[in-house]
Amino acid sequence: MEQKSDRSREIIRTSVIGIVANVLLAAFKATVGVLASSVAVVMDAVNNLSDALSSVITIIGTKLSARPADREHPFGFGRIEYFSAIVIAVLVLSAGVTSLIESVKKIFYPTEPEYTAVTLVVIIVAIIVKLLLGQYVKRKGSQLKSDALIASGSDALFDAVITLSTLISAGIMLLWNVSLDGILGALISIVIIRAGVEMLSSPVNELLGARISPELVSEIRREVSDFEGVHGVFDIILHNYGPDVMIGSLHINVYDTMDAHQIHGLTRSISEKMFERHGIIMTVGVYAIATGNNKRAELQGTVMQTLASHKDITQVHGFYYFEKENRISVDVVPDISVHDEKGFCAQLEAEINALIPDKEITIIIDHNYS
Repeated sequence: MEQKSDRSREIIRTSVIGIVANVLLAAFKATVGVLASSVAVVMDAVNNLSDALSSVITIIGTKLSARPADREHPFGFGRIEYFSAIVIAVLVLSAGVTSLIESVKKIFYPTEPEYTAVTLVVIIVAIIVKLLLGQYVKRKGSQLKSDALIASGSDALFDAVITLSTLISAGIMLLWNVSLDGILGALISIVIIRAGVEMLSSPVNELLGARISPELVSEIRREVSDFEGVHGVFDIILHNYGPDVMIGSLHINVYDTMDAHQIHGLTRSISEKMFERHGIIMTVGVYAIATGNNKRAELQGTVMQTLASHKDITQVHGFYYFEKENRISVDVVPDISVHDEKGFCAQLEAEINALIPDKEITIIIDHNYS
């Protein structure tokens, strides 16, 4: 809980820096604009105040996401951070689309811009401030795993790029008397729109239930496999309820010689380590491996080896022999090329029935969610 509050404080502190930087930049532009009687510079100052909005949204989202879990939301409000990132990404997209429309208008209906020493100074200062601010906020967002901060930092960097294009256009205009405002603006607007779509995809994917990183899955599998008594890790499923809350489950293989007390201790130790190492509230299920020279071990060997050798199966686990029902149940994970799962299941059951005709076979199609 302390770690979570520290993260929230860092996000809010970074966002406050963004607000202060934009307000100071706006004040600078407004002062210069008034002294130079430049309406354009004053309007640009107003635009900087609106840029602070992304930082305000980040703060609001962080505050709301830090609310404790309640009866209606038992996993907390962490996903609100994703909504904050979506709102900021939409603002970036809107800015990109608006900029593109205005740039296209300038291409077809060009106007001759007027640049003075005052406007050039304001442009240069704005570029420096926005570059430093954008890099800082984006870097903190990556460190804190905050999509909202990353989006806010990207917003500032895009502002710097747009302003830089204005500076380049001004230089070309002053040197060669050629206006490239429209063309440069259109090109940069397309880049911003594309980046906005990418910014939008990350939090949207998290809300939809994106696949967890393969690196984390591999690490979990390796750590759980290192426990004495574990002979296989399967069915890793993780649900993200925000940057700090993850709920998951997995199954492990253990020998059928372990008693309930030993299994309880093993699964509890695994759950504790998953929470300590990764902050995951993990439920651990158990599959039993038949041992010894008995009918159960013989059936397991026959069924598992037959299915594992099948070219369209990537994983086999969860074998169980219901002796009273004279039924065998086993889970298989088919290859991605298998589309008719029902037909594939019937084919496998028929294949096993040919080897063990006196047993009812139940093939359960499983999937690799990790």
